[in-house]
Amino acid sequence: MTDPGTRSSAAELLIRLDRDVATPLRVQLEQALRDQIRAGVLAADAPMPSSRVLAADLGVSRRLVVEAYEQLVAEGYLTSAERSATRVGSVAPTAGTAVGDEPWIPRYDLRPGLPALSEFPRAAWLRALSHALRQAPDSAFARPEPRGSAVLRHAVADYLRRTRAVVAHPDRIVICNGFTQALSLLTHALPGPGGRPVIALENPGTPGRDRTITLAGGNWMPVPVDSEGIRTDQIPGDAHAAVVTPAHQFPLGAVLSPHRRAALRDWARDGRLVVEDDYDAEFRYDRQPLGAVQGLAPEHVAYVGTMSKTLSPALRLGWLVLPCALVEPVARAKRAQDVGSPVLDQLALAHFMDSGAYERHLRRIRKHYHRNRDELVAALQRHLPDARVTGIAAGIHLVLRPSGDVDADRLVAAAAERGLALTSLTRYLLGDDRDAGGRVVLGYGNIRSGTIEPAVRTLAELV
Repeated sequence: MTDPGTRSSAAELLIRLDRDVATPLRVQLEQALRDQIRAGVLAADAPMPSSRVLAADLGVSRRLVVEAYEQLVAEGYLTSAERSATRVGSVAPTAGTAVGDEPWIPRYDLRPGLPALSEFPRAAWLRALSHALRQAPDSAFARPEPRGSAVLRHAVADYLRRTRAVVAHPDRIVICNGFTQALSLLTHALPGPGGRPVIALENPGTPGRDRTITLAGGNWMPVPVDSEGIRTDQIPGDAHAAVVTPAHQFPLGAVLSPHRRAALRDWARDGRLVVEDDYDAEFRYDRQPLGAVQGLAPEHVAYVGTMSKTLSPALRLGWLVLPCALVEPVARAKRAQDVGSPVLDQLALAHFMDSGAYERHLRRIRKHYHRNRDELVAALQRHLPDARVTGIAAGIHLVLRPSGDVDADRLVAAAAERGLALTSLTRYLLGDDRDAGGRVVLGYGNIRSGTIEPAVRTLAELV
């Protein structure tokens, strides 16, 4: 392990000393360091550069730096110990200078959308990264291909053909940084009057889709959802595309019925596009999942998949399987946005998939989520027997409608005060009608082992 004092000798600080003013340089240095420590720029216990290094960087004598350090040690801004680096002291930052609040870590986490973060396959992913570094050709370190690594596109195509019945060819795949970027790229690529395509969105649905479309220059319209999925009969006739979650509607948990799948296919064949968000189709517990809608009309469906639910949203890796006519427009949009996704991560994911590690992880984590769901449903039946659980046995969330007249938003706020995190259906509603009907969305992906029972007991006390 590197000695902290040795490590600090190379640290650099952005400090400007003005030699044209009457204030002594030592006083300027002291004040600059005080300001940075108060502002939190220099964090508590961070090692300072050695007096010799800082003197050389600032073009002053070492004695000047030593005296400044001694003054700040006396004031408590710095700490010093024999045979150890000088370090930043514990000083409360000035009000209003913090970049942001620390994230809230609830005692019981029933928020939807997160997979089991503690179950990320660290060892297998490290092996995949190591393999990618060892085997990557020199060309892999050049500017990335906007469509993504050919190695990953082949791995994704093979996986989707086998598991989701997607008509997938590597040449029709564009690698992206998750669903949000996929939707942004499609909005940029779609034609529309004045370059502003109109995109229909499930209501309720994943939050942020409306803002993504607006920022990309499009317009959006909400379309209601019921127990059979999106109301295909209410998709506006002037919409150019519709974003749907047919395998497991988010957040209501419905599966798109067969006659609506057919209606959606027919709607798209009239010169429109279906954007299929297949966000958690790998997790179905009561039966085999249905194949993707994309297989019914590959020239009219843009299929989107990501690693956010199966591995981790931190990876920021996903893919679009596109109709032929959209491959180049989407690739151009990708090039304009960020040139391309990180190549080494793509190569690591390709090896992770090709080696079988990904599907081994899916089999293991699928059992984990199935157990969590069964435990959550059983606890709800014990403590809230009159409440109604809706949504199929799939994914990593369910919807709960407590009995009686319950204000879902107030329930969520009261739960937070007890250390219980859950989400009102209101968060996922679009437009003016934002009545959650007392419903809350409960996620069971990231809740810690052994906390489901006390979490539900707390919820029941609040209801």
